[in-house]
Amino acid sequence: MRSASSLLVEPATVAEAAEALAAATREGRRVSIEREGGDVVLSTRRLDRVLEHESGDLTATVEAGVRLSALDAVLAERGQMLALDPPGDPTVGACLAAALSGPRRHRYGAARDLLLGVTVVLADGTIASAGGKVVKNVAGYDLGKLFCGSLGRFGLIARASLRLHPRPEASGSLLVPVAGAADAHRLWQLVHRSTLIPSAVDLFWEGAAGNMALLFEGSQRAVEVQLAAAQALIGGERASGAVWEEARARQAELQGRISFPPGRLAAALAALPEALVRPGVGSAFVPAGLGDRGDAGALALAERVRTALDPAGTLA
Repeated sequence: MRSASSLLVEPATVAEAAEALAAATREGRRVSIEREGGDVVLSTRRLDRVLEHESGDLTATVEAGVRLSALDAVLAERGQMLALDPPGDPTVGACLAAALSGPRRHRYGAARDLLLGVTVVLADGTIASAGGKVVKNVAGYDLGKLFCGSLGRFGLIARASLRLHPRPEASGSLLVPVAGAADAHRLWQLVHRSTLIPSAVDLFWEGAAGNMALLFEGSQRAVEVQLAAAQALIGGERASGAVWEEARARQAELQGRISFPPGRLAAALAALPEALVRPGVGSAFVPAGLGDRGDAGALALAERVRTALDPAGTLA
């Protein structure tokens, strides 16, 4: 909730957002983006348009306030999708600023991997663009990657051009019991070294055992072939799509996060209590307080970038 003393600003255009930030800098007011913390709270609620959808190029350009569900409805009309499936229904801007992703990160990558170009507004009101609108572009410094995961402390992500993928015709899931850390490593290595192409591999870990879920997507025939091959390789039972809703709910519940080398899954699990693990990504969502505190060098570099982009300290 916004405090009674903060001013809510909801720009409807990039120019209005730039003026709001420039005014705050001139007046010495702190600005927080989409959260409490500043004298001014800047919301992208009205920056919610799908500006372009080039279905032939599998790309779309959207404003940062577009929610994933709204974008998905537009893309579905052309049989396409943005392969981001984090918990809830965040905006595109939130996905980029907070580096959000979901189970499909295993195959399609995180938000930064689907970002082609970006328009940002710096704390002093400067509007800057980088990247392009096509999958193969070399248009300037990759400012978009810099802003991914910045949590709004470098500036406002106002627009984004995104890489899309064909919407799969069918999907199928497999749930495999895991007897322990060594068994989880064995099963993961079998999958990793096989010809299987899962869209997601999540491990529901309960401290000593758990279940590994695999998602296959594509044509009906391809999904059936992949599921049969996976069962022959690692066993398990077919499951409904509800398992992925459970995965996202578990991800949202577990507020801590750790990273580990994918080849050291067993060692990572041996030290983990309850967790949702993405073995192919080398990350796990764990109870609050148990996550990584961040690399000191990376944090120091981020602070230097923040200072360079916002020398007045406008952004909270």
